[in-house]
Amino acid sequence: MRPADLGLALVVVVAWGLNFVVIKTGMADIPPMLLGALRFMLAAFPAILFVPRPKLPLKYLLLYGLTASVGQFAFLFSAIHLGMPTGLASLVLQSQAFFTLVLAAVVLKEHWGAHQLGGLLLAGCGLALIGSAHGAHMPLVGFGLTLAAATMWASSNVVTRIISARGPIHQLGLVVWGSLVPPIPFLVLSLWLEGPAAITQALTDFSWLALGALAYLAWVATLFGYSVWTRLLTRYPANQVAPFSLLVPVVGLTTGWVVYGEALQPVHFAGAGLLMAGLALNVWGRQWLARLRGV
Repeated sequence: MRPADLGLALVVVVAWGLNFVVIKTGMADIPPMLLGALRFMLAAFPAILFVPRPKLPLKYLLLYGLTASVGQFAFLFSAIHLGMPTGLASLVLQSQAFFTLVLAAVVLKEHWGAHQLGGLLLAGCGLALIGSAHGAHMPLVGFGLTLAAATMWASSNVVTRIISARGPIHQLGLVVWGSLVPPIPFLVLSLWLEGPAAITQALTDFSWLALGALAYLAWVATLFGYSVWTRLLTRYPANQVAPFSLLVPVVGLTTGWVVYGEALQPVHFAGAGLLMAGLALNVWGRQWLARLRGV
């Protein structure tokens, strides 16, 4: 990988790792569902004026927007709002890789390799350990909602694979135009769960910190992050780019500790180690097995 592209990959890792602390910061002034609506409004406008609409039937655009954006972030924002530590959220969300395996096997009839099954078992043990440590510092409902967010992210991966099977697709266009889908569902959820009074107060007392958080979520984490990631995937093999995502929880855990003093318990470290080992086995296991057979 060229040094410039390596640097861009690391910038995206940092941007996505900081994303979780920024979410919590934004929710200090904006209720979670309203934050979701405003985030994707900013992600869609004015970008749709410059990015071409992907040549897709409307149903695929709706499926992508409802899974990748509404489902994933409605659950994730709710989890953090209810007390899920941002660092652990960044870690647990990576279980999407294994939910993707399960859903792809069911929906797309994809087969698992031995390394994927081994990675899934390791990650499952890690998630069980993390979940067993629920309490004042990690509510069980927050852990469950983060797993639900990971499941929705995995669902969007399957939707993306179905879309890709139709032919080449403009990935940034999919992200930008898919961002037109979430605002209305998020606004409906906000009216239902948070109420008109909370919405009015948040919009009336809008702070510069809230505006900065929104701009970061929409333009840095969403548009910049996904556009650079897509560029890297078009230049290099997926197995060369994908491992960088394993660094996102490292940034998330570190910034959660620095900004909000989120300290992990020993059982969290043990669970994190198993989950990361499972992710690594899933990404590199095929190469490792090939080398072992070569020996």
